Amino acid sequence: MKKILCYGDSNTFGFIPETCGRYQKNERWSGILAEFLSNFEIIEEGMNNRTGFFKNPEGLKQSGGEYLPIFLQNRRDINICILAVGTNDAQFFYDLNESTLQNGLQLLIDSIRNVNQETQIIIIPPVKITKNILTSRFSMMFDKNSIEKIQKLFPIFAKKAIENNCLYFDFNEITNPSKTDGLHYTIESHKIIAKKLAEFIFEHSV
Repeated sequence: MKKILCYGDSNTFGFIPETCGRYQKNERWSGILAEFLSNFEIIEEGMNNRTGFFKNPEGLKQSGGEYLPIFLQNRRDINICILAVGTNDAQFFYDLNESTLQNGLQLLIDSIRNVNQETQIIIIPPVKITKNILTSRFSMMFDKNSIEKIQKLFPIFAKKAIENNCLYFDFNEITNPSKTDGLHYTIESHKIIAKKLAEFIFEHSV
């Protein structure tokens, strides 16, 4: 059976904006995906507050760029890797800029290709966080500059996908984050994401 790795942050983990809990497997997009793609094994590897391009003080598993090659050491059989990181790198205590983003994203791609050249990579750009985040519990991590930074650097994700022959799928085109915190998806959004992503994979997978 072919395998799909869902490697991401809290929205892959299934963080519930209202309660700070976790959606059930059949409620979060990476779990629902298994229902649509029954011929694939779905490997869920989401982590709250995971960065993609910076060393995270919370630990190794939260440091997406460092942990991915370690995780892949024993997973050389991944057919498709969905990369959904980058939102947390816009937190105001990280200095996310164009150079850091390009280099960090390239390292993630290379980590996958170094293990298995045949793995198909789907790049998911960050959530376009909204101003609601400024009055949420996450205002201690994100500010107005974070919102502007994501908007400014957003095109780089699509550009790197093209340069590296990766697929590109933007959740922002089909849904928006919850009004509760402007960062995390509602249960309805997770359903929409899973359905549309499954259709995309069915259409493009090798």
